Amino acid sequence: MASSPPQNPYFTIHDLPSDTRPRERLRRFGAESLTDAELIAIVLRSGAVGINVIDMATGLVRHYQGLLGMQEASFENLCEHHGMGEAKASQLKAAFEIGRRVAMASPDSRPQVRSPGDVAQLLMAELAYADQEHVKVVLVDTRNYVLGTPTIYKGSLNSVHIRVGELFKEAIRRNAAAVIVAHNHPSGDPTPSPEDVILTRKVVDAGKLLGIDVLDHLVLGRNRWVSLKERGLGFGGD
Repeated sequence: MASSPPQNPYFTIHDLPSDTRPRERLRRFGAESLTDAELIAIVLRSGAVGINVIDMATGLVRHYQGLLGMQEASFENLCEHHGMGEAKASQLKAAFEIGRRVAMASPDSRPQVRSPGDVAQLLMAELAYADQEHVKVVLVDTRNYVLGTPTIYKGSLNSVHIRVGELFKEAIRRNAAAVIVAHNHPSGDPTPSPEDVILTRKVVDAGKLLGIDVLDHLVLGRNRWVSLKERGLGFGGD
């Protein structure tokens, strides 16, 4: 009678020597001493049965090519990884959002936008390959430091119905001095459409009534972008 093949041993964080466990190293040496995978392992805490959380975290970091890629991954994509599920995907999304809010809350670490290129660089990683149209507003203070980049609409591939007043709600709440409107074209071609120009005119006019400057409207494609302000579209030059 054939014997059953030996099963691979399953190790957890608790099987590691105590002084090499991520939480112990964080306590002794500080969070900055940990690798990206170790930080993710602490956030996830434990994996599903038969899953080593450090291996799972390492696999995630490799798959998304670092923390930035993980931050940009959708909730649904994170859930697809073996051992994750909705609870752990939620933990990761919450951790990244906390980090983002801390960064935005510190005036010294807020990005400053001086040109359309600065805005494109700020948003390109998030929007360049999005499969739906996203409309965002970049809120800035009087020195053009970014106060936030809220998403106002997320629509279908071909259409987003926008109420202009919605674009200014966060600007008013955050007491922003000015805004930059930005949206992506899922096709990858950032050429402004006639509808984009019409929207720009409406937003600029509404901004004048509210006393909030509309500095630009950017259309983002696949690693390309267009500034309607630079082209004079919707800002009085068309």
